[in-house]
Amino acid sequence: VEYQKQVLKNSSRLADELNKRDYQLVSGGTDNHLVLVDLKSSRSIDGARVERVLEMACIATNKNTIPGDRSALNPGGIRMGTPALTSRGLVEEDFAKVAEFFDRAVAIAVDLKNTEEGKKLKGFRQMCAVGPSVHPDLVALRKEVSDFACQFPTVGFEESEMEYEGEYNVDFVA
Repeated sequence: VEYQKQVLKNSSRLADELNKRDYQLVSGGTDNHLVLVDLKSSRSIDGARVERVLEMACIATNKNTIPGDRSALNPGGIRMGTPALTSRGLVEEDFAKVAEFFDRAVAIAVDLKNTEEGKKLKGFRQMCAVGPSVHPDLVALRKEVSDFACQFPTVGFEESEMEYEGEYNVDFVA
């Protein structure tokens, strides 16, 4: 019961922080464990591009259709849930940082979209094939996300099990 209450508090805080940063949420906020961000209205970008940049920053989300979308392959939204991060021990204040990471990733995606190569989704994907080095701010964001995530234990793994070729699995799931 306490865990579910924390999931809802975290989701509410994430929604509030995104609203403060002028993101439109499909329902205006949240009453559950999910937040659905309307990126088309908020930043004139699609969920597919933002999902890819977030992925390169070690933040797992899902592109998601929003009202008015015509294609599920190129939807206008991003869906983020709070249970996985709550399970790792994040509380409301930590979700303010998650919202900041999200906002920075969206700004990077918009910047990349505004290049000649990034105008079409196919070109955007090809451009991003090099990984985080596609944008200097993305390299820095990825490191900050990884450093932040390492503060929280991954559920079900011992630290020694997480080590892989000298690096740790630090993907953040939002």
